[in-house]
Amino acid sequence: QVHLAESGGGLVQAGASLRLSCAASGRTWSANTMGWFRQAPGKEREFVAAISWSGVFTDYSDSVKGRFTISRDNAKNTVNLQMNSLKAEDSAVYYCAARVAGVSARYQLYDYWGQGTQVTVSS
Repeated sequence: QVHLAESGGGLVQAGASLRLSCAASGRTWSANTMGWFRQAPGKEREFVAAISWSGVFTDYSDSVKGRFTISRDNAKNTVNLQMNSLKAEDSAVYYCAARVAGVSARYQLYDYWGQGTQVTVSS
């Protein structure tokens, strides 16, 4: 079992930046791929970004590419999401996720999930 805990959410104005962090504990060697997803009220969970164990492979949704950066520190068992130039449409609950296999944008393929952290961007 891998336990994930997100932090860093909050309320910001459009154009601002936020940095989300996710701390993993437990069987962290199972967290080969780490990802971030988000879900706004009434919408399906949406892929944001993912990163491989080595950090060599990353993937981003088109809506955040160029604005968000995912990174990980395996020594600290953490993954971060740096979010710049935030827009109102980025408002959602952001979830950290992990899977044993490789990078994927499909939330159905992730094995472990955090509780989520709220990000609200006011326009």
